[in-house]
Amino acid sequence: MGMRIGYGFDSHAFKAGVPLVIGGLAIQHPEGLAGHSDGDVLLHALTDALLGAVSAGDIGTFFPPSDPRWKGVDSRVFLKTALEEVAMAGYKIVNVDTVLVMTKPKIVPIAGEMRERVAELLGLKPGDVGIKAKTPEGLNQDGVAVAHATVLLESIKLADPPVRMVATADVEDEIDQVVKGLVGGAHDVSALGRKRPSFNPDDLT
Repeated sequence: MGMRIGYGFDSHAFKAGVPLVIGGLAIQHPEGLAGHSDGDVLLHALTDALLGAVSAGDIGTFFPPSDPRWKGVDSRVFLKTALEEVAMAGYKIVNVDTVLVMTKPKIVPIAGEMRERVAELLGLKPGDVGIKAKTPEGLNQDGVAVAHATVLLESIKLADPPVRMVATADVEDEIDQVVKGLVGGAHDVSALGRKRPSFNPDDLT
């Protein structure tokens, strides 16, 4: 089985007057995270980790912040696109591990709920998702939320193994004709892992 590792990082400043969403989970807090989308720092890091694992670029490749269509958009849209890229490349997620770095709010009391939410979004079991929290320990980053994410992927087995083709005939002459056809005929073999046409944001609904 082929294995791949992806790493993602993101950071956003806190901002008053916007809701706080981390890991797809709405959190009660006086400030949210500033960003062109909903500012979900954890889903952004996971999106970049997944895209990077299959060499598909990064979140800005698909959703540039200069495009007004992504203003305030739910970051689950970004994550869904990354999951589609992983599937198109012929891989599935084994597990993910993440680290959140911020002073407030405290993540430990809600880490279990956040783990379940992220697992749901990724189609994993909660035991396959790691959520850890750290404080910036004197780094003067009290107004910032940072997220690190690592993902492990494995290639997907083909549902049906290759089938050996056998040609049969009732008499020797027919056998000779079949062999000549098999040896001399042209064969059209399509390559696995064909790259999908370039992404068009207009295809999103």
